Amino acid sequence: MKGVKRKRRWWAALVAVALAVLVAGCGATGTVPGAPGPAPGGGDALGAQTQTIRFSEVIRSIFYAPHYVALAKGFFQQQGLKVDMVTSQGSDKGAAALLAGTADISLIGPETSVYIYNQHGEKSIKAFYQLTGVDGSFLVGRPTSKPFRWQDLNGKTIISWRPGSSPQMVLNHVLAEQGVHGAKVITNIAPQAMVGAFRSGQGDYIQVYEPLASMLEQQGVGKVVASLGEAGGSYPETAYEATDAYVHAHPDVIQKWCTAVHQATRWIESHSPAEVADVIAPYFEGTPKDLIAQSVQRYEQQHTWPDNPVLTEAQFGILQNVLVEAGTIKADQKVSYNAVVETRFAQKAAGGQ
Repeated sequence: MKGVKRKRRWWAALVAVALAVLVAGCGATGTVPGAPGPAPGGGDALGAQTQTIRFSEVIRSIFYAPHYVALAKGFFQQQGLKVDMVTSQGSDKGAAALLAGTADISLIGPETSVYIYNQHGEKSIKAFYQLTGVDGSFLVGRPTSKPFRWQDLNGKTIISWRPGSSPQMVLNHVLAEQGVHGAKVITNIAPQAMVGAFRSGQGDYIQVYEPLASMLEQQGVGKVVASLGEAGGSYPETAYEATDAYVHAHPDVIQKWCTAVHQATRWIESHSPAEVADVIAPYFEGTPKDLIAQSVQRYEQQHTWPDNPVLTEAQFGILQNVLVEAGTIKADQKVSYNAVVETRFAQKAAGGQ
């Protein structure tokens, strides 16, 4: 019963956010000061017919490096796409923007597709390209020379993400697997306030993405003790999504989007972390390039960006099992793979077509 109530609260909050986003309209802009333009000589595939795509990213993180490479190297523009980017600060808000019609494409957790589909509303959203294949968060503790053991978390507090979000559910899944049952997980701090709370002394540990994990470590505020991606294993944390209606109406846009992102992923594979840092640095203003490069290397080491961007049925099964374990859906509320996943565009992009 708790899981159902939590899901209803999540949906009520999502509807409220959707209304707020609808009222706000497209006033926000994702322009990054000093961000590089397209690669020299790249040009637009459609010239004067360049199409503007309203895009919402869940958070700003090096976890999504291929996206920033695609922007900076002009891969989107070569496909005739201009990306108007905003940061939503949460998959619920990114999904709400899709439902409200203020975003065409969002980078969010695929769990939102399941939640929305189970409401049997007029709209559904589909994951069409898996950008990351593992969780991208790291557990950061207070500086110490003592070797980390998962059992150290018993009796400690961990600043985590909102209930029902991918990082929060992955953390709880890993804690259960490691036999940690005495940790207090704090889930009521807004994403943009989490690091400040940790810096001020709240929490014994914090779950953050790069570059924040490396930044806390470099500043002597914390120490990275574990990768949730390595501990949790294969997990479809984030995917590009759009409403079913948008995918049906704009298959050309979806295909060009997938092609640009896959091109960027291949570019990262053939370049050093330092070279990647040079390219995406404008999207992380104030973050030293050596720290960005360190973050890229960490993500590469845990095989964050899959060669195959298709969200497979097996991975979707892992996701739904975690949702049931977290109590956000019941076992009989699992949805069919084809209802919320579209594979043909990622398949074509990965095949070089």
